[in-house]
Amino acid sequence: MPTVAPLDLNGHCVAAVFLDGVPHFALADGTIHRLDHGHQWTEVHDGLLCASVEQSGKALLTGGEDGKVCRSGGSAEVEVLHEAPRKWITSVAAGPQGVVAFGSGRTAYARLANGTIKPFEHPRSVEGLAFAPKGLRFGVARYNGVTLHFPGTEGKPVEMEWAGAHTGVTFSPNGDFLVTTMQENALHGWKLSDGRHMRMTGYPAKVKSFSWSNKGRWLASSGAPAAIVWPFQGKDGPMGKPPLELGTRGNTMVTCVAFHPSEEILAIGYADGMVLAVRVADNKEILLKREGKGPISTMNWDKDERRLAFGTETGDCGVIDIAG
Repeated sequence: MPTVAPLDLNGHCVAAVFLDGVPHFALADGTIHRLDHGHQWTEVHDGLLCASVEQSGKALLTGGEDGKVCRSGGSAEVEVLHEAPRKWITSVAAGPQGVVAFGSGRTAYARLANGTIKPFEHPRSVEGLAFAPKGLRFGVARYNGVTLHFPGTEGKPVEMEWAGAHTGVTFSPNGDFLVTTMQENALHGWKLSDGRHMRMTGYPAKVKSFSWSNKGRWLASSGAPAAIVWPFQGKDGPMGKPPLELGTRGNTMVTCVAFHPSEEILAIGYADGMVLAVRVADNKEILLKREGKGPISTMNWDKDERRLAFGTETGDCGVIDIAG
């Protein structure tokens, strides 16, 4: 049976992650808590808005209401990468070779490994950021689409247009597809080789969480009383194919999804704090955590693939060991 090591904190958990195998919990009040030979914590921001794990898995990048972009490692040490007083850092993404992207207002910034910062202006506010899996390229979700930037060159940005407000963005692991969450109850996608559109609609609520399976065959999403899992095996992605519905629970909404690092097993978090693991192949379910306090807001697996860190909107956090 899975076991749960709880950590009862106070406030919205923005990110529950593992850094070098140590569970870390970043809260909206600006503190980062860690379970490392006891409970320790560090005050990093005056109001934390966004977080992203470095590709090395050794540090957490965060942005806050204090205009700071910070890098926190596995100890109490915090490095301030950028500071813009009186501005909010609303999105941050970790890229290759130590590159960091972050957004504030209508500007997206790329901080290169040597500390150089390149600004990229947009006509409307920057809503979400993500790096492509190959090459130095990042996408900016914005009103009416996504802009793709190439900070390592002087090349022109590529504009992917679709009417509406795009709030988050992700690339498929193979780099073939780009998908956004929208202000309406939908996902939108593009096939990058030819710009073909993919509409993924029918959600009863906004999609706030998504997760790719390790080989990119599936894209799981929240926003319904089940995890909505779109097939991306074919060259045209999910077009003309219905999604899977995993972990259906009546009227209880799915609020967070996290695919296992190597298996096609999906961790599903719900509005009542429950967490299930569901295998895509046969829909087999395992209860990982019973109902608790508040909706699950974040989940991430460790590199050993046996522990799952979780956090909720009310600070009900912890670590699930699936091996018991």
